[in-house]
Formats: sequence, C-alpha cells, structure tokens
Amino acid sequence: MTSYSMIKVGNGYVVQANDKCILKVGSRRRAAQLISEATDLLNALAPVVSPDIAADEPSLPREVPELS
Repeated sequence: MTSYSMIKVGNGYVVQANDKCILKVGSRRRAAQLISEATDLLNALAPVVSPDIAADEPSLPREVPELS
C-alpha cells in the first residue's frame, strides 16, 4: 500500500508517495484532495491474483553455447 503525505515547500505543498516527491501544488486543500482521490482509486482496484499457470519446466530447451 502506498503511503501519501504532503509537505510545505515555500508557498506551495509537495505531495509525496512513499517518501518520493510526485507533485507540487499551490494549496494545502488541493494537496489533501489529491491524496484523498489517489487513496480512493487504489482502494477501488480489485486485488490482482496471479494464476499458477507457469510451467515448472521451460517451454524451450536452453541452447548450449558453442566454444571456439
């Protein structure tokens, strides 16, 4: 899960995701709104389950390199 936060920088605010700066906006209200929308979108996503369809053996045999 991504952790969102905002920090004040000069006259604006920087929105961070997992301590990585991703967006600078002019108002605290807009930064909070963006964080709320991003959280809602991530929570709305259905969890992705990877199927166990990968074969245990590779489909093609590995080629042996020629030594010269």
